[in-house]
Amino acid sequence: MSALAARILLVEDEPSQRAVLSYNLMREGYQVIEASDGEEAILLTEEEDFDLVLLDWMLPALSGIEICRRLKRQKRTKDIPVIMLSARAEDVDKVRGLDTGADDYLAKPYSLPELLARIRSHLRRFRAAAAGEAVTVDDISLDPLSHRVQRAGTDIALGPTEFRLLATLMERPGRVWTRDQLLDRVWQTSPDTETRTVDVHIGRLRKALSLPDLADPIRTVRGTGYSIG
Repeated sequence: MSALAARILLVEDEPSQRAVLSYNLMREGYQVIEASDGEEAILLTEEEDFDLVLLDWMLPALSGIEICRRLKRQKRTKDIPVIMLSARAEDVDKVRGLDTGADDYLAKPYSLPELLARIRSHLRRFRAAAAGEAVTVDDISLDPLSHRVQRAGTDIALGPTEFRLLATLMERPGRVWTRDQLLDRVWQTSPDTETRTVDVHIGRLRKALSLPDLADPIRTVRGTGYSIG
């Protein structure tokens, strides 16, 4: 399926906002399926497949936060990119949305060209990951099929855990992953597993990616977790 044929679920309760977004998305060639409340959105995701979800925060029946939480808990929907749209522009709201699992967050009023650019970016990464294609973030490339990692053209040797950890971080550049989220995605372990495990493997990954004259690509967000890109 080409990028222009991507199916987008648009969840927005305000009719005028929904109409404007739907018109502009269809003009770009996307297939748009609309939902006006949270319960309808959940039913649609259970019955149909989508490549991306545009999700308003303030919705009747179920909030966007709760919808996102449910999508990210389900095996068949957890990898679908979710872009949250909200009139709540405070940093604490953005952090809450991203912590819930949203892949991106745009505060209203937002720039339509910026939204479309972010949609294209997330669709590219989603399609590449689903197809097992190589992913590149800055000077790091990762090929899941050949299990090969390069940084600035130099081959990097990684163990299986560090490879899965890097692949997870590279799925969504700039997103901050909490230690618990990384434990769930990379180790798939029980909640009582020590989060210190993540720190140890992040340290090993940093060491492996360390090359002369190149900055550390992994960012530590104190008290929260890690991100790349």
